[in-house]
Amino acid sequence: MYSRIINGNEYTFGVSGKLIRNALVMYDHETDSLWSQLLGESVQGLLMGTRLEYLPAVMTTWENWRSMHPDTRAIQKGYVGAQDPYEGYYGGTVLGVIGVQNRDDRLGDKEFVIGVELDRESAAYPFSVLNDEPVINDEIAGLPVVVAFDAEIGAGSVWERTLADGRVLEFAELRGALMRDTETGTLWDGITGQAVEGALAGDTLSPVPKTLVFWFAWFDFHPDTRLYGFE
Repeated sequence: MYSRIINGNEYTFGVSGKLIRNALVMYDHETDSLWSQLLGESVQGLLMGTRLEYLPAVMTTWENWRSMHPDTRAIQKGYVGAQDPYEGYYGGTVLGVIGVQNRDDRLGDKEFVIGVELDRESAAYPFSVLNDEPVINDEIAGLPVVVAFDAEIGAGSVWERTLADGRVLEFAELRGALMRDTETGTLWDGITGQAVEGALAGDTLSPVPKTLVFWFAWFDFHPDTRLYGFE
């Protein structure tokens, strides 16, 4: 999810009908610049090289979202239920619409990963690893981060581990995506990034841009990515 505000001006986006390595390409109505959905960056036009501001979002179940936000509004889908409108694409072996340029067999092509890119350095955290290690303290491009995962609802988030006062926290799993930092003993919700109990209660961790995506799609864009658990 990205903000539509660029350099103080509001832009309107549409679907261009183009693809870059199977990922949606948007265009803005104001300049006709083209934008990569996965990169969040303009790849052609007057705004080429401009990056959109990342907005944190969570992929989760409707039931879980409603429990957290009972007054939420939702866009009605064009179909009802858990149907696959692409004739088995999500469970099948077809890779995208136009094939792939880069491929890696360390994971199944359609295994989900949490992908992170910072300063052109990228890392991928497989769901299969996160199932066993739902809280991961790591570092990407010199930035201390924590990856939190709730296997029950299939949701994951990535947060900075550095507080405003410069302290770097280390987190330990408590249960599910609940975690406790070892420095202050504060209890944190790893999905929302909020401190819910303890010395830092009320604080919120700073989000790190992340993408929940098929492994084949992430690797096609990031062939030099570090794959956590497979170093």
